[in-house]
Amino acid sequence: MRIDPWSATTYQDYAKLREEFGIEEFSDDILKTLPNPIKILRRGIVFGHRDFHRIRDAILKKEPWAILTGLMPSGRMHLGHKMVIDEVIYYQSIGADVSIAVADIEAYATRNYSFKETKRFAFEEYLPNYIALGLKPEKCRIYFQSKNTDVKDLAYILGRKVNWSEMLAIYGFNSSTNMSHVLSPLIQVGDILHVQLEKYGGIRPTLVPVGVDQDPHIRLTRDIADAFRIYSITKTSDNKIGVFVKVDKDIKKLLDVAQTLLENLGYKKLKRIDSYKAIYIDDAQEGDIEKIDFKFAKKEREFNENSFIAPSSTYHRFMTGLTGEKMSSSKPETAIFLTDKAEDVRRKIINAKTGGAATLEEQKKHGGKPNQCMVYELFLYHLVEDDRELEKIYFSCTQGERMCGDCKKYAIELLEKFLKELAEKREQAKEEIKHYISNG
Repeated sequence: MRIDPWSATTYQDYAKLREEFGIEEFSDDILKTLPNPIKILRRGIVFGHRDFHRIRDAILKKEPWAILTGLMPSGRMHLGHKMVIDEVIYYQSIGADVSIAVADIEAYATRNYSFKETKRFAFEEYLPNYIALGLKPEKCRIYFQSKNTDVKDLAYILGRKVNWSEMLAIYGFNSSTNMSHVLSPLIQVGDILHVQLEKYGGIRPTLVPVGVDQDPHIRLTRDIADAFRIYSITKTSDNKIGVFVKVDKDIKKLLDVAQTLLENLGYKKLKRIDSYKAIYIDDAQEGDIEKIDFKFAKKEREFNENSFIAPSSTYHRFMTGLTGEKMSSSKPETAIFLTDKAEDVRRKIINAKTGGAATLEEQKKHGGKPNQCMVYELFLYHLVEDDRELEKIYFSCTQGERMCGDCKKYAIELLEKFLKELAEKREQAKEEIKHYISNG
């Protein structure tokens, strides 16, 4: 199974995706530790993660952490795009330092948009909506990939640790793939890791919230970050924690540094074996690996400028299009765009696929199927904030008490109100964009 970040494929079996690609479940145990989680977290729309515990710990301890997200400026923004910015705004409200990449290099390489076109999409469509939805200028920077020298330099520097065979395995490139397209994943590695450079805040936990189709970029970045590390902190076969030197020069010096750092962290039962390039920590606890790894990454930075901790990630489910296929900017009838007019909303919702029975009589007798209904999905993902109200809509549908026309009428009402208020905020937001844009 391969995930293609640039295809129109829809992914339905999220349990299989978790199992095949090693994505951990975003469980209730994680959820209950977060302050006032938003609905896409509460309702299982965010279904998986990699190393989110790093982020959770930073939130609980009120320590610095960062979010990196990107926007593809290649069309109109719809409700499917809104999910990630909802997450970003929530995390910003609980302490995240936000960086947003305008992916103009990727749009040029993979979708053939000029830099002039992507700039127009960003300033006229995406950025006003982001601000209107609630993104704050404090601890927030928005930049264009093509203008950020640090991102492009990192793409070149870090690309030394990945070869063509690995790119083929991850992305399935072939002989017709243009080289700008091949480069674009490395630009995204630069996006994700550059926020840990000293000028942007230094090494700290970094979260990248994405749809599962973007997981190849996360895996590539994590592999590259690990490849550049000098120390490896891992659990051994006998369930202990070991610190291993990964290079073949200055081994004694590096072990001396490691031993001093471990002693300063309070570990007393250390077994050093220079011939193995290793120090084993007999008095470390089960959950100490991330703490030790973080301290070593920061120490490494003193003599290894390419030391980074691997980014964390969350994965959200995709919204189904109103017609039952994938939601797409190129197919207007599948999506509610954030700039849609009231008449567009009414037409699309009236024609939307539902989980209703063939006749009114059958609906009353057997009930509907909200899990197959695109209108209910709008309630679930975006329109109904109160979980109890959502549960009532679900139950009354399955019991045949609520008809599809009722839900469509309610969805139109909620969408018209939401889009009208958003449009008013968007006009003000256009005047505020300059406070968010960074040249670096």
